[in-house]
Amino acid sequence: MSQNIRINEPIMDDAEIDAVTSVIKSGVLTSPQFEGGPEVQKLERSVREYTGARHAVAVNSGTVALQASLLALDIKPHSEVIVPSFSYVATANAVKAVGAIPVFADILLNNYTISPDSIRNYITSRTAAIIPVHLYGLVSDIKRIREVAGHIPVIEDAAQSLGSTIDGAHTGTMAEMGCYSLYPGKVVTAGEGGIIVTNDHNMHERLLAIRNHGNVRGAFETFGINARLPEISAAIGRIQMGKLPMFLDIRRRNAAYLDEYLQSNTVRLPTLRQGENPNWNLYTIYTTARDGLLSKLRQKGIGAAIYYKTPIHRTPHYSSKTSLPNTDEASSSVLSIPVHPGVTPDDTSYMAQLINSHSSGVVC
Repeated sequence: MSQNIRINEPIMDDAEIDAVTSVIKSGVLTSPQFEGGPEVQKLERSVREYTGARHAVAVNSGTVALQASLLALDIKPHSEVIVPSFSYVATANAVKAVGAIPVFADILLNNYTISPDSIRNYITSRTAAIIPVHLYGLVSDIKRIREVAGHIPVIEDAAQSLGSTIDGAHTGTMAEMGCYSLYPGKVVTAGEGGIIVTNDHNMHERLLAIRNHGNVRGAFETFGINARLPEISAAIGRIQMGKLPMFLDIRRRNAAYLDEYLQSNTVRLPTLRQGENPNWNLYTIYTTARDGLLSKLRQKGIGAAIYYKTPIHRTPHYSSKTSLPNTDEASSSVLSIPVHPGVTPDDTSYMAQLINSHSSGVVC
């Protein structure tokens, strides 16, 4: 049994070291080419093959992936983009970065993803896009969201959900565009990095130009930014993609153990929809004894964590008076438990014992 268990950690070995060494020896550390450098193209191919998406564009972060996607849709300044407040602040920051206004919607308490009914309440003539988040790797109801959206484009924030599926379809591939993150706390990493997937050829061409200062095969034809992913990062990401099925098998095994060991009368376990197979980027429980339980777990070397204690609309920068009761309730009650590939079956048993003993008698 591990003495100290982090909430998430990158799992790497000599394969990543060899790939990085090869890039350094090649002397090609980045590429201004329209299609990207050789390692970038290999990473993009591996993501296409894994997710079934027609196109993939590698960029230098998950946040930039969202920003580039909004630019590709030509989102105008002062237009509105509906996002959940219960997410990492990057979801809203990407909207602000293109001059648009994030409009915060509430979530569903059963899986902490954005509520289609709440989205409907905030659609106006100024709504230019909707960004649902597959939080913790749990899958937003994209089908219902697209029905509510009508003609309004949808960008999937799949930063935490690479490998999550519903009815066999990968998150990120069910709307106009989907954005993955390759940050070290995700299921695979490139150190930093992001991937945009789309099935639209024209959108793919626009994204390639946007990531490279608007350069279209030698001519600067549109607005763009420097969103290029370095070759070293792409090489790490490519190796990690090859390990993703193994990583997810272990995460799903650990989540299944926690489902079995935890007493559902003391904590609320994650709820899945029919046909849903999450990647378990984070295994998140709900308990009214959250803060005391967090303290106990950390004293025992368990790196449990709260995602997210302060909803975006309550942060000083955004400071919205919007009423989002489910968001507020979740932020005071959720706790994420480690299930990454470094966690053993004995670790899951130990964590469950600590949680059950602390939560005995607590009503969820």
